[in-house]
Amino acid sequence: MRGHVTEVRVGFITRYALSYLGTCLLFIAPLAVTLALKVDHLVGPGSAPAGLAVVAGAGSVVALVGNPLFGRLSDRTSSRFGMRRPWMLGGLLGGTAGVLVVATASSVAAVVVGWCIAQLFFNAVLAVHVAVLPDQVPPSQRGRVSGVLGVCLPVASVGATFVVKVFSGNEMAMFLVPCAVGGLLIVVFAASLQDRRLPRGTRPPWTLREVAGTFVVDPRRHPDFAWAFLSRFLLVMAYAFLTTYQVYFLLERLHRTAAEVPDLVFVGTLAQSAAVVVASLVGGRVSDRAGRRKAFVLAAALVYAFAMALLSVATGVAAYVTALAVSGVGFGLYFAVDLALVTEVLPDPDDAAKDLGVFNYAGALPFTIAPAVAPTVLSLGQGSYGILFGVAAACAAAGALAVLPIRRLR
Repeated sequence: MRGHVTEVRVGFITRYALSYLGTCLLFIAPLAVTLALKVDHLVGPGSAPAGLAVVAGAGSVVALVGNPLFGRLSDRTSSRFGMRRPWMLGGLLGGTAGVLVVATASSVAAVVVGWCIAQLFFNAVLAVHVAVLPDQVPPSQRGRVSGVLGVCLPVASVGATFVVKVFSGNEMAMFLVPCAVGGLLIVVFAASLQDRRLPRGTRPPWTLREVAGTFVVDPRRHPDFAWAFLSRFLLVMAYAFLTTYQVYFLLERLHRTAAEVPDLVFVGTLAQSAAVVVASLVGGRVSDRAGRRKAFVLAAALVYAFAMALLSVATGVAAYVTALAVSGVGFGLYFAVDLALVTEVLPDPDDAAKDLGVFNYAGALPFTIAPAVAPTVLSLGQGSYGILFGVAAACAAAGALAVLPIRRLR
């Protein structure tokens, strides 16, 4: 059983946030730009959306297995190096090897293999990083700390698009420099972490039932967790439509060239990230002081829905950048408070990494479903990205409503 968790200091929060930023960088650099450009280079613009759907979908399926599996393994790890640290470092090495396969791939099939390897091992890194929050941070500080963590994704997005912009034309550097930067931040945190240590023999041997239970949480026994899961799933679905298809939106809807896309994605991401930073830092702290989570999550999801509606009618770069800035307000506020909310409705604190791994399905599944659904939506809408982002707006609005039935929190 876990002991009392004491308040954390600024030094720990800083190292934790930087390491979480590094983890985000590992995922965001390929998802935001380089995977789409790689597939476009291999098969051409006509077949690229379908090719990217295969790559992103396969990687997300692997993530569905890897995240809770590695989370549960870390919950049961009795290494003298701690419960979480071995998976941070091992996952980093394995995932980087997968990215190297993607960078050198000469076919979409090779990209799929490499991205699946990367997703498998990088999800080990992500699973144990998220588990550090309930491991190390008391409930009274979780809004503040999760608000700081909420800044990491947009900062990583800016950093990733900046690296791609700087190394545009050097494919190997575009893929591997984010791994090097993110890896350094993770190693520094892992070296300084006062990791939980599980005495040998504390957990009984695994049974087949326990192994199967790694991948599920019963929604009937834990309805608050289930509603939080649904809310996150719907919000991330909207985000997945944007992240996965904004390159093609710029190419097809705004009629920009492939050479212009990295610069435009960087500008849009910068506008979004500036809004996220402010909303995340302020929202997490205010949520702690107010003692409320649901109202903040509800408002944030509605703001994100409005941003997707703006994007659905955008016809120029200025409108695109404005919509992304508004989305940053909703995104930052949502993820600042939602992570704190989830840690307070976990089914079992002693299986925190496993349950958070299951919860991370809500972040992985949309990147499987959105690429699979989007071609059909575009086909029915005669190629209209306005309709695609209208669907994204509807998803975000439904995510706002899904948080209302949660009873354990205000």
